[in-house]
Amino acid sequence: MAKYLNYINGKWISASTGRFFNDINPATQEIVGEFPSSGPDDVDEAASAAKKAFASWRKMPAPKRGEILYKAGKLLIERKEELAKTITLEMGKVLTEARGDVQEAIDTAFYCAGEGRRLFGITTPSELANKSAMTVRAPIGVCAVITPWNFPVAIPSWKIFPAILSGNTVVFKSASDTPLCAAEFVKILEESGVPAGVVNLVHGSGSETGNPLIEHKDVNLISFTGSTEVGRNIAASCGKSLKRVSLELGGKNAQIVMDDADMPLAVKAAVWGAFATSGQRCTATSRLILHKDIKKGFLRKFFESVFGLKIGTGLEKGVDMGPLVNEARRKSVAGYVQAGLDEGAELLCGGKSYTKGNCKNGFFFEPTVFDGVTPEMRIAREEIFGPVVSILTVNSLDEAIATANNTSYGLSSSIFTTNINKAFSAIENIDCGIIYVNSSTIGAENHLPFGGYKNSGNGHREAGTAVFDIYTEIKTVYIDYSGALQRAQIDL
Repeated sequence: MAKYLNYINGKWISASTGRFFNDINPATQEIVGEFPSSGPDDVDEAASAAKKAFASWRKMPAPKRGEILYKAGKLLIERKEELAKTITLEMGKVLTEARGDVQEAIDTAFYCAGEGRRLFGITTPSELANKSAMTVRAPIGVCAVITPWNFPVAIPSWKIFPAILSGNTVVFKSASDTPLCAAEFVKILEESGVPAGVVNLVHGSGSETGNPLIEHKDVNLISFTGSTEVGRNIAASCGKSLKRVSLELGGKNAQIVMDDADMPLAVKAAVWGAFATSGQRCTATSRLILHKDIKKGFLRKFFESVFGLKIGTGLEKGVDMGPLVNEARRKSVAGYVQAGLDEGAELLCGGKSYTKGNCKNGFFFEPTVFDGVTPEMRIAREEIFGPVVSILTVNSLDEAIATANNTSYGLSSSIFTTNINKAFSAIENIDCGIIYVNSSTIGAENHLPFGGYKNSGNGHREAGTAVFDIYTEIKTVYIDYSGALQRAQIDL
């Protein structure tokens, strides 16, 4: 059985606890490897290393930091297939999706490498003569990066690349379901020339590793992607010390299909949005809001595609949907199915574990569709994070938009229509951070901001230039070369 280590101050070392946990393949329940169950002492060692490294790393010119990320991008290209197979092995998504996961990291590496020659502030005229005004960016310090298992290479890249490009150092707490991906990711950074202490990796649970990291006195910023419930707790903890915190949380995303939509395209998007990654995406399509006039025809074509989905292990050719990540997730999804039935929704297909063929030992779940769903039901309001989609029927565009907004989340949404007026009305009036017109609710691009309204986050945006507002402080600089004391508004 392979045993893996933490990475602290440029060295692969054992956890102080001496304990390990098993990394499980969700398709077979076979053990992938053993990883350290770290504790507060390991977090302290990692944070101390990051704090020490910050003093010199922040002084390296940003273009030079960008060159290191460029090397990381090239290594990611070389190891794309190997990393993709590791993703599928650890969390179950099919290989084609896993390749896309790695490609996001490649794109982010090159994007951030280029930003090393930008990191723009602003220059602006002063209101006084012989005076200059501008802003510059400065790093914040030690950043704690806490990532989920569903995009185990892409999401760490979204956080770690801009963090270190900005001059910060990092303590990376990996997801317990995908620690091998985290280790391989950090190895690439090590080989790319990231100095000792700039990126540190500690494995372990949320309670024994995550919480001590969040509360550590030397950690200046927390970047977390995960559930809204955990995000609230992190925000409360950080509020006590005014520690900066960036939260990318859940979603209850809706695809609206109007009566003038391109129906074949809308069907393809709905199947992809609902069942890619077995619905385990924060941007997954969990609600289909259908205009009453097209509902019958849409569902006929929709179910033709759903019934054609092949379920199996992600490394098999032709498989469309892999397992859920673990047994706890499968039980949670089953619980929501029961809640839907209890509240009177009509189960049209699925609703139970899938155990056919070579799927009997894994955490597989059938594609599940409910009709007769009303906005008040739990399955229409709460994030399920599984292959479950709810059908809601509407009579007009206004009702569709109101239904889409009738949730505590506001991450992603889409509308299918060939009417430009309807499209722009949806763009203006749907309360969410990402809106697609004639496309699925999933498929963000790394050079544009990513994040949501309401319970989907705390206002920050990852990706694009907006991400650097998370990882930098803004310094406003005034240079007075008049030779006299100018008292701003008083002397005007």
